[in-house]
Amino acid sequence: MDLSSILIIGMARSGIAAARLALERGACVTVNDTKPLAAFEGKLDELATLGARFALAQDPTQLLDGVTLVVISPGVPLSAPIVKAAGDRGIELIGELEFAYRLARGRLFAITGTNGKTTTTTLLSEIFKDAGKRVNTVGNIGDPYSGAVSGMTDDDYTVCEVSSFQMETAKDFHPNVCAVLNITEDHLNRHGTMDVYIAMKEKVFANCDERDFLILNYEDETTRAMARNTKATPVFFSTERAVPYGAFVKDGVMVFGSANSFTPVCAADRLKILGKHNLANALAAMAMAFVAGIRPESIEKTLERFEGVEHRIEFTREMDNIRYYNDSKGTNVDSTIQAVRAMDRRTVIILGGSDKKSDYTPLIDEISDSKVFHAVLIGDTAKAIAAAFGKKGMDCYEFAGYDFEKAIKRAAELCAPCGNVLLSPACASFDMFEDYEHRGREFKRIVNKM
Repeated sequence: MDLSSILIIGMARSGIAAARLALERGACVTVNDTKPLAAFEGKLDELATLGARFALAQDPTQLLDGVTLVVISPGVPLSAPIVKAAGDRGIELIGELEFAYRLARGRLFAITGTNGKTTTTTLLSEIFKDAGKRVNTVGNIGDPYSGAVSGMTDDDYTVCEVSSFQMETAKDFHPNVCAVLNITEDHLNRHGTMDVYIAMKEKVFANCDERDFLILNYEDETTRAMARNTKATPVFFSTERAVPYGAFVKDGVMVFGSANSFTPVCAADRLKILGKHNLANALAAMAMAFVAGIRPESIEKTLERFEGVEHRIEFTREMDNIRYYNDSKGTNVDSTIQAVRAMDRRTVIILGGSDKKSDYTPLIDEISDSKVFHAVLIGDTAKAIAAAFGKKGMDCYEFAGYDFEKAIKRAAELCAPCGNVLLSPACASFDMFEDYEHRGREFKRIVNKM
């Protein structure tokens, strides 16, 4: 990897972190973004101090003279002109994740899948911390991989949440232990087909060998079949049955091993995180920790105290016998289905956001047989979700346009005198918010001032 002259495209968190890392390594760095400098409100000041050259609001295809490496953010698709332009000139182009990986040290644990990545990544990190390991929690979870590299040692444990977008530009990326949690329809507006989406998920273990471990969901037919496509040792997890080798539930106890020989770790009813999907996430994290050599009693201690992650079926407040749950991380249909299943009281759900070309029929099917009795629809996808309700002959919904506060207050009115208000949009957030975290924070702000 030639670091002499690097063009970094996309100045969100990962791009800024990559630029800082490159400058620390002595590279000549040019940073590029569609936005002008004023729009960053001082966020790029450190890069200027470190010597970065700014080429903002410029066409990056015109910035390739003398460049030896192009690093793009996950938000830049492979269809962008800069990808072809760099290729035509023979300039290597990689993503921020790949860039950081090549400079990182220590052991790498990678987690991908459609849903559950953040919960599993956070839980595994906590297991390692409680076991006395030095841990970096990075990737799609929000903290860029590049931001942790400078302080790494060979003894570090890095737990990385990996998205399909990041895998598009991966080449050498090679975790010691990786997990594919599940595969359901998502990001088809970017990848086009499920085959391409699945291929991006499989790239996470493409470079793994016999020394490595691949953790797979035994109950997901697509992920179970991935065991045939790897040189790594396959390790399964299941909430339903004993697996050939891995983590499963036996007589109410989470265990690791096989049907005939296993080690008990933790009683399943001791988990604080809600829902069967979170039991699956906990089993996946447990399996990863087990093959990493963490003692069962240490894993048990963390499993019993872990309370979940922000924006994932996060209890926000109870007021006037109404409980408010922030599931802003429910950005696709399957994720919201899991949140619906976790509701134990009559519930009004807030649905809608920016369009990912999803099929909402499975969600409506789930709602029709759940505690959810009404929906408040917001954002770009409101009409598409309403149409899915209509196809099932259901009219238990109403529109709130792009007024988020109105949607929350209306949900509370409908829920009275008791029950749950659940924000779980089943959609991305970019029609109304910066990201799902911004959406979740706004939900909590509005609820807490009510």
